[in-house]
Amino acid sequence: MEGLRIGMSRGAQPYAVIENVVVDATLRGTGLGKTIMAATLKVAWDAGCYKAMLMTGSKRPSTLGFYRACGFSQEAKTAFLARPPAS
Repeated sequence: MEGLRIGMSRGAQPYAVIENVVVDATLRGTGLGKTIMAATLKVAWDAGCYKAMLMTGSKRPSTLGFYRACGFSQEAKTAFLARPPAS
């Protein structure tokens, strides 16, 4: 599974990283996104992941509400991202 990582804590148990989730605008509200997220989480749990982290750059309330409805919590962790300087 792309996005599967091995952490150095919890006995090196794997965890999943989910990002760049997009559903075509014409299919939003049909349940497709929730179906995809449920299947993605099932793959993570079946692979023995102890957590799944979801990364988004969106601040839209509808997007954040969608992720909460899929079982994700904003309160659990704070994420920071660094990128290499432009050359």
